[in-house]
Amino acid sequence: MKVVILCGGMGTRLREETEFRPKPMVEIGGKPMVWHIMKIYSFYGFNEFILCLGYKGEMIKEYFLNFEILNSDFTVEIGSNHKDITVHATRKKENWKVTLVDTGLHAMTGSRIKRIEPFVDVDTFMMTYGDGVADINVGKLLDFHRSHKRIATVTGVKPLSRFGFLSIQNNRVLEFAEKPQTKEEYINGGFFVFNKSIFS
Repeated sequence: MKVVILCGGMGTRLREETEFRPKPMVEIGGKPMVWHIMKIYSFYGFNEFILCLGYKGEMIKEYFLNFEILNSDFTVEIGSNHKDITVHATRKKENWKVTLVDTGLHAMTGSRIKRIEPFVDVDTFMMTYGDGVADINVGKLLDFHRSHKRIATVTGVKPLSRFGFLSIQNNRVLEFAEKPQTKEEYINGGFFVFNKSIFS
């Protein structure tokens, strides 16, 4: 099972952070968002990732090229003709295979997905956004997708209202609900399962 993570957007809503780094590299608790997303999938046994890069994609490439060093203690021996580095296995190692694909600076979502088609060699794959940190059981999502035999499955979530609501009767406020969850409408929750036929 491959997991595609869209990591190419410019992150304009987080401009104070994304001016200097791509949104998936914004840190939560000392780790980039993309790491947290990968941990969600890894928890359910999905460890092969395809990252669709764009804006400041070189920073994501550098992170994964140096992943072991950045997440381990190590000793470096300096002074010889080459550097000898010994990595000390002090932390749990991730068992991930990560493919990093430059999908274009200004590509839209559909274009990014189409450009990773050569790397998807399975009939079914999962996808999310590079800021898709959520409490979701992706195993159940995959089971749901398979049981419904569709080309695409998208998670739906009920968003919080942008405003507080008043319940009024006879010019008297009976209740004030501060930004309640909507009752009817769903929005894109950002976690998908696709059959390979989505490419056509």
